[in-house]
Amino acid sequence: MIPASPSPVWVRPLENHRLRLRFEDGTERIFDVTPYLGDDFFSSLRGTAVFNTVRTNGLTVEWMGGIDICPDELYENSHPVESPPSED
Repeated sequence: MIPASPSPVWVRPLENHRLRLRFEDGTERIFDVTPYLGDDFFSSLRGTAVFNTVRTNGLTVEWMGGIDICPDELYENSHPVESPPSED
């Protein structure tokens, strides 16, 4: 059985529809939401006001309206942050 990816414990919205995430294993990664915005389910995230409502919910990240992305997707399709860890 393949182990599950770590869940995000902190999130910050960035420019250009990207998220900076800290996962429960302590890693920080950048996830680009742009490829998802063409899907009707994610279309409301095109607007900055809605995109910036992102928060963690104990398992993954979510936006107003119940929009979320699987934690495995967030971890596997993101890249490590090259700068020092962010402050809470």
